[in-house]
Amino acid sequence: MIKIGLLSDTHAWWDDRYVTYFSGCDEIWHAGDIGSETLALQLASIKPFRAVHGNIDGYPLRIQYPRVLRFKVEEVEVLITHIGGYPGRYAPEIREELFSNPPQLFIAGHSHILKALYDPKLQCMHLNPGAAGKSGFHKVRTLMRFVIDGKQLKDLEVIELGNE
Repeated sequence: MIKIGLLSDTHAWWDDRYVTYFSGCDEIWHAGDIGSETLALQLASIKPFRAVHGNIDGYPLRIQYPRVLRFKVEEVEVLITHIGGYPGRYAPEIREELFSNPPQLFIAGHSHILKALYDPKLQCMHLNPGAAGKSGFHKVRTLMRFVIDGKQLKDLEVIELGNE
Protein backbone atom coordinates (compact mmCIF):
# COMPACT_ATOMS: atom_id res chain seq x y z
CA MET A 1 0.00 0.00 0.00
CA ILE A 2 1.29 3.44 -0.95
CA LYS A 3 -0.19 6.88 -0.25
CA ILE A 4 0.21 9.49 -2.96
CA GLY A 5 0.03 13.28 -2.82
CA LEU A 6 -0.90 14.72 -6.22
CA LEU A 7 -0.73 18.27 -7.51
CA SER A 8 -0.37 20.21 -10.72
CA ASP A 9 -0.02 23.69 -12.10
CA THR A 10 1.86 25.21 -9.19
CA HIS A 11 3.46 27.77 -11.53
CA ALA A 12 6.30 28.20 -8.96
CA TRP A 13 3.85 29.00 -6.14
CA TRP A 14 4.93 27.52 -2.79
CA ASP A 15 2.35 26.97 -0.06
CA ASP A 16 3.53 25.72 3.35
CA ARG A 17 0.42 23.53 3.47
CA TYR A 18 2.03 21.27 0.85
CA VAL A 19 4.18 20.00 3.73
CA THR A 20 1.15 19.61 5.99
CA TYR A 21 -0.89 17.65 3.46
CA PHE A 22 1.93 15.59 1.92
CA SER A 23 4.08 14.69 4.94
CA GLY A 24 1.90 11.61 5.58
CA CYS A 25 2.27 10.46 1.97
CA ASP A 26 4.82 8.01 0.63
CA GLU A 27 5.37 9.91 -2.64
CA ILE A 28 4.44 13.23 -4.25
CA TRP A 29 3.47 13.34 -7.93
CA HIS A 30 3.28 16.54 -9.98
CA ALA A 31 1.37 16.67 -13.29
CA GLY A 32 3.32 19.56 -14.81
CA ASP A 33 3.68 23.32 -14.90
CA ILE A 34 5.97 23.09 -11.91
CA GLY A 35 7.25 26.57 -12.60
CA SER A 36 10.66 26.50 -10.95
CA GLU A 37 13.47 24.15 -10.05
CA THR A 38 13.34 25.56 -6.51
CA LEU A 39 9.72 24.43 -6.09
CA ALA A 40 10.57 20.95 -7.40
CA LEU A 41 13.42 20.70 -4.89
CA GLN A 42 11.16 21.86 -2.05
CA LEU A 43 8.60 19.18 -2.89
CA ALA A 44 11.33 16.54 -3.26
CA SER A 45 12.58 17.46 0.21
CA ILE A 46 9.24 16.36 1.69
CA LYS A 47 8.93 12.91 0.08
CA PRO A 48 10.14 11.05 -3.03
CA PHE A 49 9.02 13.13 -6.00
CA ARG A 50 7.88 12.14 -9.51
CA ALA A 51 6.92 14.77 -12.07
CA VAL A 52 6.42 15.64 -15.71
CA HIS A 53 7.17 19.02 -17.21
CA GLY A 54 4.37 21.24 -18.43
CA ASN A 55 4.02 23.78 -21.18
CA ILE A 56 5.32 26.68 -19.03
CA ASP A 57 8.35 24.77 -17.77
CA GLY A 58 11.65 25.66 -19.40
CA TYR A 59 15.17 24.41 -19.01
CA PRO A 60 16.26 22.77 -16.64
CA LEU A 61 12.82 21.36 -15.71
CA ARG A 62 12.35 19.93 -19.22
CA ILE A 63 15.69 18.15 -18.86
CA GLN A 64 14.94 16.78 -15.37
CA TYR A 65 11.32 15.76 -15.91
CA PRO A 66 9.91 14.06 -19.03
CA ARG A 67 6.79 15.04 -20.99
CA VAL A 68 5.29 11.59 -20.31
CA LEU A 69 6.04 9.37 -17.34
CA ARG A 70 4.92 5.74 -17.21
CA PHE A 71 5.59 3.46 -14.25
CA LYS A 72 4.04 0.80 -12.06
CA VAL A 73 3.09 1.22 -8.39
CA GLU A 74 1.89 -1.88 -6.58
CA GLU A 75 -0.13 -3.55 -9.36
CA VAL A 76 -1.28 -0.34 -11.07
CA GLU A 77 0.18 0.96 -14.32
CA VAL A 78 0.34 4.77 -14.13
CA LEU A 79 0.69 7.26 -16.98
CA ILE A 80 1.24 10.96 -16.24
CA THR A 81 1.46 13.85 -18.69
CA HIS A 82 0.63 17.52 -18.44
CA ILE A 83 -1.65 18.05 -21.44
CA GLY A 84 -3.77 14.93 -21.55
CA GLY A 85 -7.41 15.90 -21.80
CA TYR A 86 -9.98 13.65 -20.19
CA PRO A 87 -12.28 10.73 -21.11
CA GLY A 88 -14.02 11.44 -24.37
CA ARG A 89 -11.67 14.36 -25.12
CA TYR A 90 -8.11 13.11 -24.82
CA ALA A 91 -5.36 15.36 -26.19
CA PRO A 92 -4.07 14.26 -29.62
CA GLU A 93 -0.45 13.98 -28.40
CA ILE A 94 -1.32 11.26 -25.85
CA ARG A 95 -4.30 9.53 -27.50
CA GLU A 96 -2.30 6.87 -29.36
CA GLU A 97 -0.39 5.80 -26.25
CA LEU A 98 -3.57 5.69 -24.17
CA PHE A 99 -5.47 3.56 -26.65
CA SER A 100 -2.62 1.26 -27.71
CA ASN A 101 -1.56 0.47 -24.14
CA PRO A 102 -4.07 1.80 -21.60
CA PRO A 103 -2.83 2.33 -18.05
CA GLN A 104 -5.08 1.69 -15.06
CA LEU A 105 -4.48 5.27 -13.85
CA PHE A 106 -4.08 8.26 -16.16
CA ILE A 107 -3.10 11.61 -14.63
CA ALA A 108 -3.01 14.96 -16.40
CA GLY A 109 -2.98 18.62 -15.40
CA HIS A 110 -3.10 21.75 -17.56
CA SER A 111 -6.83 22.53 -17.42
CA HIS A 112 -6.75 23.87 -13.83
CA ILE A 113 -10.04 21.97 -13.41
CA LEU A 114 -10.11 19.17 -10.86
CA LYS A 115 -11.57 15.94 -12.24
CA ALA A 116 -11.84 12.34 -11.18
CA LEU A 117 -13.49 10.27 -13.91
CA TYR A 118 -13.54 6.60 -14.79
CA ASP A 119 -13.21 5.79 -18.50
CA PRO A 120 -15.08 2.52 -19.09
CA LYS A 121 -13.81 2.35 -22.69
CA LEU A 122 -10.18 2.16 -21.51
CA GLN A 123 -10.99 0.67 -18.08
CA CYS A 124 -8.88 3.48 -16.68
CA MET A 125 -9.25 6.00 -13.87
CA HIS A 126 -8.46 9.58 -14.87
CA LEU A 127 -7.33 12.17 -12.32
CA ASN A 128 -6.62 15.86 -12.74
CA PRO A 129 -5.76 17.51 -9.41
CA GLY A 130 -6.69 21.00 -10.64
CA ALA A 131 -4.25 23.82 -9.92
CA ALA A 132 -2.29 24.31 -6.69
CA GLY A 133 -0.71 27.60 -7.76
CA LYS A 134 -2.08 31.11 -8.11
CA SER A 135 -1.61 31.64 -11.87
CA GLY A 136 -4.62 30.95 -14.04
CA PHE A 137 -8.37 31.34 -14.12
CA HIS A 138 -9.29 28.84 -11.40
CA LYS A 139 -11.10 30.12 -8.32
CA VAL A 140 -9.98 27.51 -5.77
CA ARG A 141 -6.51 25.96 -5.47
CA THR A 142 -6.65 22.17 -5.08
CA LEU A 143 -4.60 19.04 -4.35
CA MET A 144 -5.44 15.35 -4.19
CA ARG A 145 -4.38 12.45 -2.00
CA PHE A 146 -5.15 8.78 -2.59
CA VAL A 147 -3.97 5.27 -1.83
CA ILE A 148 -2.89 2.55 -4.23
CA ASP A 149 -3.31 -0.85 -2.61
CA GLY A 150 -2.53 -3.76 -4.90
CA LYS A 151 -4.81 -3.21 -7.91
CA GLN A 152 -7.06 -0.73 -6.13
CA LEU A 153 -7.11 3.03 -6.07
CA LYS A 154 -8.93 4.10 -2.90
CA ASP A 155 -9.39 6.79 -0.26
CA LEU A 156 -9.35 9.60 -2.81
CA GLU A 157 -9.35 13.00 -1.10
CA VAL A 158 -9.80 16.42 -2.66
CA ILE A 159 -8.10 19.17 -0.67
CA GLU A 160 -9.11 22.78 -1.22
CA LEU A 161 -6.43 25.33 -0.40
CA GLY A 162 -8.81 28.25 -0.64
CA ASN A 163 -9.49 31.01 -3.09
CA GLU A 164 -6.82 32.08 -5.50
